[in-house]
Amino acid sequence: MNRRQFIYRSLVLYPACVLSATCSKEDELQKMSRIIIGQGKNVLRENRSVNSSELLNLLDNSLQALFKSDSPGEAWAQVVRPGETIGLKVNCLSGRSGSTHRDLVEAICERLQEAGVKSNQIIIWDRQNSDLEDAGYKIVQGGNKIQCYGNEYFGFNEQLETYGAAASLVCKTLTHVCDGIINLPVLKDHGIAGITIALKNLFGAIHNPNKYHLNVGNPYIPDVFMLPSIRKKIRLTICDALIAQYNGGPSWMPHWSWNFNGLLVGTDPVALDYTGWQIIENKRKERGMPSLKDDKREPVYIRTAADPSHGIGHAQPEQIRVVNI
Repeated sequence: MNRRQFIYRSLVLYPACVLSATCSKEDELQKMSRIIIGQGKNVLRENRSVNSSELLNLLDNSLQALFKSDSPGEAWAQVVRPGETIGLKVNCLSGRSGSTHRDLVEAICERLQEAGVKSNQIIIWDRQNSDLEDAGYKIVQGGNKIQCYGNEYFGFNEQLETYGAAASLVCKTLTHVCDGIINLPVLKDHGIAGITIALKNLFGAIHNPNKYHLNVGNPYIPDVFMLPSIRKKIRLTICDALIAQYNGGPSWMPHWSWNFNGLLVGTDPVALDYTGWQIIENKRKERGMPSLKDDKREPVYIRTAADPSHGIGHAQPEQIRVVNI
């Protein structure tokens, strides 16, 4: 096994248990997770439309910073291999304005194809066709184009998967169609769970997410992520933080949104959620709003996701290295 194969296997087979093999020796010694916060003041225009070329540059710079690569191609080679089928798990619950931007998805699709993934082996995917359509995506099922559809296309497995308090049917798009998943959540508040970013975005892969909102989603959100077929497929999280929301989520509330003009990128979904949580808390404080803890919806499930029984990633700030670019 050569070095590149070793890096790939480390990232793919143990995405939540080990650090990226491209981290510095200092990072490895300190067992820190790297989270990249990429921001570009010109990514959004005054009317909040996306400058596609600026976004592609931001995506490239963020991936290269995460994997310490000299080019976008080198970075993506550590995430996917030619010939694989790659699912892009978007979040489309908030219509065109509050969902994963199509411009971001298109930029990722461009880089995936350059990395050797065939167009019809790229699956843009969410809970339902109607959610995708509401967010401005066009349903594509079959043919040689990039695919886009909801869970109803292939349905769910008949066998329950269980972990802790979670028992769910997982969609066949994840279990049978995709070799790996790139998680594409949105940076936003959640009226029950406090925030909804990387971990909670996988509620869109199961048949019964309505069962798991008690107790501010704890321990249900990390337990769902621990379902065997889910955890082993997630390779990378790219959080759409172009327009973020600090209250009133998950529904789109424009008066509680702001232009963050950025992306949060990492292979540790827990560290990414912790980082996003702090960004939302800071914005709430800036706007004179109570903390999520004072609002009785502190996302303690993030700490549960890092405990010994889950071990998905890191939730302590001293274990997280945030790199701003």
